[in-house]
Amino acid sequence: MKTSLGAQVAYSLPLGENEIPMNALLGKSLQLQYDGLINCVACDRKTNKSFSQGYCYPCFRRLAQCDTCIMSPEKCHFAAGTCREPEWGETHCMIDHIVYLANTSGLKVGITRHGQVPTRWMDQGATQAQPIFRVDTRLYSGIVETLFKDHVADKTSWQAMLKGDADPVDLESERQRLVHECQQGLEQVREQYGLQSVTELVSAEETRIAYPVLEHPTKVKSFNLDKTPTVEGTLMGIKGQYLIFDTGVINMRKYGGYHLAVAEIN
Repeated sequence: MKTSLGAQVAYSLPLGENEIPMNALLGKSLQLQYDGLINCVACDRKTNKSFSQGYCYPCFRRLAQCDTCIMSPEKCHFAAGTCREPEWGETHCMIDHIVYLANTSGLKVGITRHGQVPTRWMDQGATQAQPIFRVDTRLYSGIVETLFKDHVADKTSWQAMLKGDADPVDLESERQRLVHECQQGLEQVREQYGLQSVTELVSAEETRIAYPVLEHPTKVKSFNLDKTPTVEGTLMGIKGQYLIFDTGVINMRKYGGYHLAVAEIN
């Protein structure tokens, strides 16, 4: 789903050439119907199975954006000359990245390309987020994130995130604490890659994010379109990339390339 930051996050669901404004459907009974067809989000060929959120198997094996270093940026191998798509790596990995703190299901550290702020935070369901470092490449962001992972979580508990907003966190105080605890490791990174490779963002502005949720679920049941192609229920909220129904939740990002129909139920 596409997002736009405002008083509440505004969501739209792309279906073919159209986009459905999802906030307007809150409180309404909906049906999502998967017709069994999947087109690869990269090459558009038909595929019986989706890999890595919407790719056919050949693209999954060929494209740099499906390589393991995307999930583990500290394993970036562009400098070794073994990137699957060097041109893609130049435009997506060898550019400025942001290391940030966010409050999703609790405090976490994360990374994103500088142009993906604040989209990345909305996709994760963060209610607070603050940049803490600007780094020169995706590799450096992964190395810095790894330093912080010994002191703070790097994953979101999506079930807890959907059950309600986490208690507010003083992100600036947490930034100062973590920078102090990781100071030696940060100095080693700068010694190895250059003083300008990692720039600390002192007292950067915090972003607060609110989501269109009428009611959070007390129990989280996840729908799987591959097993149950029809999803019905009253839309109670949207958070991260999840639609929250009174009958369960569905991660829409997982179903990139799927042919879906959305209809109101009278």
